[in-house]
Amino acid sequence: MLDPQILPPLRDPEPEIPSPSIRVIDSNDTFACVALEPLERGYATTVGNPLRRLLLSSIQGTAVTWVKIEGVPHEYTVIPGVKEEVMDLLLSVKRIRINALSKRTGKMRLDVTGEGRVCAGDIAVASDYQIVNPELHLATLDNPDVSLSIEFNVEPGKGYQQVAQGDSMAGLPVGVLPVDAIYNPVRKVEYSVERMMVGQQTDWERLILQVWTDGAVSPLAAIQEASENLVQHFFMFNQLSRPADAPLDTGNLSVASEVYLMPIERLDLSSRTLNCLKRAKLDRVGQVLDLSSDELLNIRNFGQKSLEELQAKLAELGVSSSRVSQAASEAGPDLDDEGLDDPDVPLVFDPEDEEYDYDNGD
Repeated sequence: MLDPQILPPLRDPEPEIPSPSIRVIDSNDTFACVALEPLERGYATTVGNPLRRLLLSSIQGTAVTWVKIEGVPHEYTVIPGVKEEVMDLLLSVKRIRINALSKRTGKMRLDVTGEGRVCAGDIAVASDYQIVNPELHLATLDNPDVSLSIEFNVEPGKGYQQVAQGDSMAGLPVGVLPVDAIYNPVRKVEYSVERMMVGQQTDWERLILQVWTDGAVSPLAAIQEASENLVQHFFMFNQLSRPADAPLDTGNLSVASEVYLMPIERLDLSSRTLNCLKRAKLDRVGQVLDLSSDELLNIRNFGQKSLEELQAKLAELGVSSSRVSQAASEAGPDLDDEGLDDPDVPLVFDPEDEEYDYDNGD
């Protein structure tokens, strides 16, 4: 009689972690609502809080920094024929919102004559400037013979810049009236975290981000600028594993964040090349771009043919890495690649090192 054998229980396969995706729920010129899902527990707050802080402080904008009113030497002067005082006029100028196509300093000019209301739409602007709120009331002329001439200085910047006080204003020409500059086009940001179910797991999260702007910049463009700014700063920590005497490599910081964080599966590589990169714990395109030629060629079973295939796929994305290109042009024949292009070569499991390896029939 045969002795019964007790088989060890089979291990449940590890659940596949889904990749987060972003979708636009609502969007117009001044409001956008986007959702990022699914996220592991705690990641929604980790992503939402820094995005909100950058949106409220670090978005590039354009604003009026000083004005020069003809016949007005200082802000306490009364303009004949104008109902508003100069201080009230300066407060209205601060509310002018400008959409600039170029990030440079420029000028705008207002020249009106006759009785009536003066709005921001009456200002003459250059071709690369656009006033977003032309209906903004600036002044009221109550005499048909009165005229109002104002020169505006426009500059790009971030956040809020207060008018300099004290000795710093001593060098300004007579008649130049500084104005507090409100550069940031983002007016309000809110984010919320919702629980969601993925498969049988209920501890996943959804991040809902809502952004309001003044119309000078679209909300979606503001979110993209804030995320790129945040990602670029976090990229610096990716260099900590390099030798202390080696300079930080910032050559790849110009790569768009969506490309840098793209999963390597989207490169549509062959199974051989993809498995080599995955076995080396390379899951994102940015991780591949950060590797030197020697580091790439030292990956097991990753040789000249794999390198050429990888470079071709990166070129299709419009991404070029000088180190990857140099490796593709200078690397010689690699014996590890021989015979591995054959689709009949099986991929077998090696129980000794718990890695997938290629069986070349040796």
